[in-house]
Amino acid sequence: MKLFSLIILGFLLHAPGIAQRLSKQDISLIQKKEDSLKGLSFKIIKGVNPVDRLNADSIFTRVFVRALKTKNSFYYPFDSIYTVSKLYAPDSSFRIYTWQMVINENVIRQHGAIQMKTADGSLKLFPLIDKSDITTNMADTIANNFGWMGAVYYRIIETKAQGKSFFTLLGYDENNIRSNKKVIEVLTFNNDQPVFGARQFSIASGFGYKNNMARFIMEFKKDASPRLTYDNELNMIVFEHLVSESNQPNKKWTMIGDGDYEGFKWMDGRWVYVNKIFSEVTPEGKAPTPLPLDDSKLNTQPPPPSKP
Repeated sequence: MKLFSLIILGFLLHAPGIAQRLSKQDISLIQKKEDSLKGLSFKIIKGVNPVDRLNADSIFTRVFVRALKTKNSFYYPFDSIYTVSKLYAPDSSFRIYTWQMVINENVIRQHGAIQMKTADGSLKLFPLIDKSDITTNMADTIANNFGWMGAVYYRIIETKAQGKSFFTLLGYDENNIRSNKKVIEVLTFNNDQPVFGARQFSIASGFGYKNNMARFIMEFKKDASPRLTYDNELNMIVFEHLVSESNQPNKKWTMIGDGDYEGFKWMDGRWVYVNKIFSEVTPEGKAPTPLPLDDSKLNTQPPPPSKP
């Protein structure tokens, strides 16, 4: 249910004025397919065995692509398909769909696609192929849509630097039987092709994080719920600090939130790490109190100077 709540919240935050450019005939065609897609999407999640879920996912994908081939489908909400995250980019240049499929308790895959907005309403689609299971170092990997690390996304933040747009995705991954993950993923487009991962993180030494990583990954105990969100008032990505409940930080399934908060602030074209953004450690169940917004007092590490 946590995942479904994130999906619905993300859609509500980013849905533009939709269905305005679709003809009544095209809306009717998509709605017929959407009825089938709704049932299939729940079978992907609730199927009684892996074969049922795999079959449902395969049929869902084929029917979904056929629906997307309808002219101007970019503007259709598909809002009855609750198990699929559907996020529009803030500049409405694309929409990204992501969903998960549980193969067994220890093997969970994410599927997805990026639909680009086109001038004539035709379909331009990039499938997202989850390669996380064969990737040695996810935090350092930069790849195209065929080497995607996999997550169900619930928020997009658009930032710019030197005339280029960076789309930062916040995502969730029910990783395996012992741990879940949340991820900060930077998406860019090079020569109109999607690239996942970018070395846009600047973190000072001594905080336990690698500087200049390609993506930021939080892995934590299965029943823990550390926060990772974008705070509009602070204009920052905010996440809860993790500690090991057994003093074994290398065992990610022991990591839980401790009520303290860190974050990233977009500065000079990079996400700059902020060590402590709230005034005190927060007791469980109580919302943190922000410090006064004064960038000069944020504990940040400026990005290193660029090489000539």
